[in-house]
Amino acid sequence: TIKTSARSRSMRIAVRADGEVVVTAPRFVPGFVVRAFVEKHRDWIQKHTTRARGRTTVQVHRAEVMELKKKAQQYLEKECAEVAQKYGLEYQKITVRAQRSRWGSCSKSGNLSFNYKIMALPDHVARYVVVHEICHLRELNHSKRFWALVAKEVPDYLAVRRELRKTQVVIK
Repeated sequence: TIKTSARSRSMRIAVRADGEVVVTAPRFVPGFVVRAFVEKHRDWIQKHTTRARGRTTVQVHRAEVMELKKKAQQYLEKECAEVAQKYGLEYQKITVRAQRSRWGSCSKSGNLSFNYKIMALPDHVARYVVVHEICHLRELNHSKRFWALVAKEVPDYLAVRRELRKTQVVIK
């Protein structure tokens, strides 16, 4: 898809979650220049469309977002309490947010933050995210000790982590 923009000062290419390629160009750039730009970046486009096709995309409708946030808060309070008890760890509070690039995070002060989209993930993947963040309460890094902690609860964490990286939740 080629889009023209009065505000755009340069051309750019984006590959959407579904693999669609969108080229944005300033309004008065001739078509042959846009085609040359696309041709010049053919390898980059091919690499990123292939990557997008290999992903699992879960679509969530905007109308479901508030309900998803409520469910996420309930689920995370239950799961975090259970996992933290198994590890003998304590956390301060749980926050559910709309994060763009993270599934979860853990602060030095023991606050856990999760993406509400976690509820759109398969159960075993969502559980992995919870375990991952709870383990950061003891090891605030990704050292061998950290991964050994994760492996106690999720022995196949490498496969689950790969699955998580290939999963994308898109709001429509």
